[in-house]
Amino acid sequence: MSRVAKKPINLAKGVEIKDANGILTVKGPKGTLTLAKPAGVDLSVDNGVVQLGAANLDDMKMAGTVRAILANMITGVSEGFSRKLELVGVGYRAAMQGKDLSLSLGFSHPTVYVAPEGITLATPTQTEILVSGTDKQLVGEVAAKIRAYRKPEPYKGKGIRYSGEKIIMKEAKKA
Repeated sequence: MSRVAKKPINLAKGVEIKDANGILTVKGPKGTLTLAKPAGVDLSVDNGVVQLGAANLDDMKMAGTVRAILANMITGVSEGFSRKLELVGVGYRAAMQGKDLSLSLGFSHPTVYVAPEGITLATPTQTEILVSGTDKQLVGEVAAKIRAYRKPEPYKGKGIRYSGEKIIMKEAKKA
């Protein structure tokens, strides 16, 4: 039995869940997200509490996965998710050009990143990037793609890093 699937999900205020033709739709103040419900997973909603179950033990594992994804969807449409990135390095800057993100990362030309639908990019300062949206997986994916342009290197620590990320520094060569 899956311990995760047994745990109930409390619906946040203003969030609705609909199950139509095997597609779960979560609607809230920040937007709408959908998920294809796998076969064998049962869903029941009563008094603002969502409970998942399964017909047999093999489907119980999938019910745990669906429960975790559904909990993230409910949090996303009610509060949203955000990821903060920091630019470390001389001349490394980020700026918004309309809805696109322009990055100066020491290359001969600026790198422009076009945000996908449902993601909001912001630059509070020239060395900070804020990625936010309702879909937790998409927010993490966009942050990882931006970080991949210039990963933090272990000798000087220059690059794009997640806020609070610790970079293990290596010692330089000795003459």
